[in-house]
Amino acid sequence: MSIYAVGDLHLSFDPRIEKPMEVFGPEWKDHAQRLEAAWREEVKAEDTVIVAGDISWGLKLEEAMADLQFIAGLPGQKVLIKGNHDLWWTGITRLNALFPNVTFLQNSTYEAEGWFICGSRGWLCPGSDDFDPHDRVLYEREEGRLRASLQAAAQRGARQIIGVTHYPPTNDKMQPSAFTKLFSEAGVQMAVYGHLHGRENYRRGIRGDFCGVSYDLVSLDYLGCRMKKLV
Repeated sequence: MSIYAVGDLHLSFDPRIEKPMEVFGPEWKDHAQRLEAAWREEVKAEDTVIVAGDISWGLKLEEAMADLQFIAGLPGQKVLIKGNHDLWWTGITRLNALFPNVTFLQNSTYEAEGWFICGSRGWLCPGSDDFDPHDRVLYEREEGRLRASLQAAAQRGARQIIGVTHYPPTNDKMQPSAFTKLFSEAGVQMAVYGHLHGRENYRRGIRGDFCGVSYDLVSLDYLGCRMKKLV
């Protein structure tokens, strides 16, 4: 059994959604097809793949269904975290009834062979440029969701935890945040996040050890349309 992670799939298989990702650079050319090829090559049925947000460009669930069906049709169990562009993500009970091999993670945890996956979307962190009172509301809401997820794992006696956020868990000054504090206090061994795109932005996210937790960026373009093996 292996656990992989990747973020920012930015899928748009529904013909009503026109979001060609190639406009953001050559690394996005045929990104869905390249990801599928890598996924089918590496992932086995018993494996788990974490998808760290920004899954579909669909605005409503019916517009995202083709993208979710694509993910469900790939090998392995999938654990999905909401991203800032996942506007279709509403009604967690309804979402979790869609596919037997896809878990939409919100205020909960998912166990894969002794590893507990916990996370939330995250948000812009205090100390970031333009952080305003509205950001504070969303930041505190996501802090609460991450706490609930980690508490769910603790109640099940978790000893090995993988943390996930869509947004980087610090500001670009690499200062501690509520998210990094929760990860450290819960004894999280490793954490992944996405959201950052382009060479000039990759350096804005923490990588390596930070307050006892090992962090990795897993946005799709950063990984070259592949996945990162965590376990």
